[in-house]
Amino acid sequence: MSKRSGQLRLGAFLYPTGHHIAAWRHPDAQADAGLNFRHYVELAKAAEAAKFDLVFLADGVGTRGDSVDFLSRTAHSYVAQFEPITLLSALAAVTERIGLVGTASTSFNEPYHIARKFASLDHISGGRAGWNLVTSSNEHEAKNFNRDKHFDHAERYERAAEFAEVTAGLWDSWDDDAFVRDKAQGRFFDPDRRHVLDHKGRFFQVKGPLNVARSPQGHPVVVQAGSSEAGRELAARTAEVIFTAQQTLEDAVNFYADVKGRLEKYGRHPDDLKIMPGVFPIVGRSESEATEKFEELQSLIDPKVGLALVSGLTGGFDLSGYPLDGPIPDLPETNASKSRQLLTIELARRENLTIRQLYLRIAGARGHWQLVGTAEQIVDELEERFVNYGADGFNVMPPVLPNGLKDFAELVLPELRRRGLFRDEYTGRTLRENLGLRRPQNRYVADGK
Repeated sequence: MSKRSGQLRLGAFLYPTGHHIAAWRHPDAQADAGLNFRHYVELAKAAEAAKFDLVFLADGVGTRGDSVDFLSRTAHSYVAQFEPITLLSALAAVTERIGLVGTASTSFNEPYHIARKFASLDHISGGRAGWNLVTSSNEHEAKNFNRDKHFDHAERYERAAEFAEVTAGLWDSWDDDAFVRDKAQGRFFDPDRRHVLDHKGRFFQVKGPLNVARSPQGHPVVVQAGSSEAGRELAARTAEVIFTAQQTLEDAVNFYADVKGRLEKYGRHPDDLKIMPGVFPIVGRSESEATEKFEELQSLIDPKVGLALVSGLTGGFDLSGYPLDGPIPDLPETNASKSRQLLTIELARRENLTIRQLYLRIAGARGHWQLVGTAEQIVDELEERFVNYGADGFNVMPPVLPNGLKDFAELVLPELRRRGLFRDEYTGRTLRENLGLRRPQNRYVADGK
């Protein structure tokens, strides 16, 4: 296969104070970022000025971790953080072109809620909304929603598939021109252009229609992050963007080919799905400057925090009884994130890392791709993955905010543009247009109903 040409896509992944586990302790970090609206306005406007395709907000419906040290030091963004759809709706009013993608769980919501909220966000933003569909994987979240334990991994993906199907059906409740609002004739809408879903499935019964008009994009863009077998299949069936994590070029190329290769059986084209792995860049004007930035952050990690991080990423098992300078023990398969557990353990085995070395290795990117160097060095790596079909773009994870985003915009983007790999200006008004995704046709119009 020849190497590809063209331009890549970029998302700005806005973790409140930055993605390094000790970011909130950094002198330049906005310590109250999780509940500081002006902080998010500054970040969203900076990302839009840099012509990023989208800003992305992760979310969890509970605090992460169990120990006092973990909660007080590293889970600050989940102990005190805005609900993402509320925040994105506010950011829609102060931005014009950048996409607004937020996380909402299929495990602890109903399809009607999600369909209505994201359709509303799409209207408010003029067609810039995206839904990051997740299944949730942490037991502490389940306990906030009348459950003693989480759904089993296979069941929650089956539930998510039906959830996505129902949500998409609700988004097609109305034709684009259904609301005639004819004052003279007293006709607010055309009843022939209204469609009742009447879904009855294993997990959901939803009558419909949605009480929101069809949104500017037809459907908000659907994003997913799962990389397990079940996650890949769900993405091939329903996703339009995948946020994923691969450590090596070989793994990235294999993942790209595998997921894109599954689309045909669902009647989809490879261009209907954009694969955007996470990348954690620490960029300096010299290698030594980049290294100094990284080492400063590493020096702020408390060992208890590092241990909690490893425990969480390897399946949520308590590792406090094992020596920090010993290897990762053999662990059973988790019911939490299977792909992240596998990635983390494989990294430890491949590089022969102790628990301490592992938490130092993943403290920034949490299993995502970590790059430390000059702008030229970082762009070399990004370009290699892009041209070799390992990615369609990247979800950028700044180490500390706001300065990490500023560094990427001022140092990395000019080099990407010099090589013709990234846009100078937006080409569209909607998130779909800027990502190069087609607008979905209403299923009822397509079926002639």
